[in-house]
Amino acid sequence: MKSLIIGIVILAAAVFAALPCGLNWWDDVLVFLRGGLPVIAVLIGIIAVFIGIADMKDRAEAKKEAEQEKKEEQEKKAE
Repeated sequence: MKSLIIGIVILAAAVFAALPCGLNWWDDVLVFLRGGLPVIAVLIGIIAVFIGIADMKDRAEAKKEAEQEKKEEQEKKAE
């Protein structure tokens, strides 16, 4: 419950700081977003590549397991 209240207070303070009637930091927020957005995009791209590689490895492993199960079933039928 404390963390919820603290989160709401911090969120309200951030909104107040960006408003023109508050601390009027909106221009600084935009500069930060313009500078940080390419960095965030690169990080998201790197994460997506790693997820894609892991997915390809999982699919290859699942395919190998399916082939192995198929071979085991054929061996059992042959006996």
